[in-house]
Amino acid sequence: MISIALVGYGYWGPNVARNLFNNTRFKVHAICDMKSERIDKAKAIFNDQTQYETNFQKLLDNPDIDAIAIAVETSAHFELGKSALLAGKHIYVEKPFTSSVEEAIELEKLAQRLNLRIHVNHIMIFHPVVQKIRELVNAGEIGDILYIDAMRMNLGQIKKDVSAMWDLAVHDLSIIDFLSNGEMPKVISAVGEKLYNPKESLAFLTLRYPGFIAHIHSNWISPLKERKFIVAGTKKMVVFDDMKVAEKLMIYDKGVNVISGENIEYIDYAVKIREGDLLIPYIPREEPLFKSLDHFAHCIENQCHSITGTNQAIRLLNILNRADQKMNQS
Repeated sequence: MISIALVGYGYWGPNVARNLFNNTRFKVHAICDMKSERIDKAKAIFNDQTQYETNFQKLLDNPDIDAIAIAVETSAHFELGKSALLAGKHIYVEKPFTSSVEEAIELEKLAQRLNLRIHVNHIMIFHPVVQKIRELVNAGEIGDILYIDAMRMNLGQIKKDVSAMWDLAVHDLSIIDFLSNGEMPKVISAVGEKLYNPKESLAFLTLRYPGFIAHIHSNWISPLKERKFIVAGTKKMVVFDDMKVAEKLMIYDKGVNVISGENIEYIDYAVKIREGDLLIPYIPREEPLFKSLDHFAHCIENQCHSITGTNQAIRLLNILNRADQKMNQS
């Protein structure tokens, strides 16, 4: 059993704590937060199932703790992660991994030198719908990907240490990375607005990959809450609507047929729309966060690299960094 301590019990920490307690591969040694009122909230739920701490250093000094789960603001990821690695702890880190590519590379090298595991919670990779879409892509059922259209919109939660693009688009970038086996875009363009915030609260990111284009809309100031991911292929098109309780994945047998040959009449124009059936496959209801943490445990136990480890995290940070440069130029 892996002894783990959770650092951060604010917005997302309670979800991490709940899933850690539900996983028999982990023993939650402690929950740590600098704010005593958050510790009180944790105590009200977990009582004497674990220990509670406001001093992070005590976790580092404890030889009984094997791993640290970091669920705090992005700006603190690097220092906390580096300290945990130097103390001999494996680390689980919320997305985005760090605030810069340079920080991510330093942590990667440190973990390699110390033979420790880093797992970045690119949670959408562990969503059963995303895994089903990858299965469809790999089986050739969608055909060649033509384009991907993604949107994540809501009114809030506006953060000050990262932009909406770094907070939201990183989910969709991780899915694209997963579906394309780590392909990097050839061309990146981005525009955004700093509304009510020192960083962009609204961003539009467009990427040209070797075989397809992708457009990602990230928005903290929308009256509607949307979590939608569309993949259009030469054979079929799929829509993943994460706001739906059921029927999250729809597979459309729709597309375009190109008619070739001589003497094509105008009425039979050379490009025809194909309308087919709609399939709504059964998708098992599994919690992606539980699966993400379970994969982290697997990597520790088997001394293997996470599928959402530093390699993927650095690829995504490189894209976000290039997109920031484009926004600053516009």
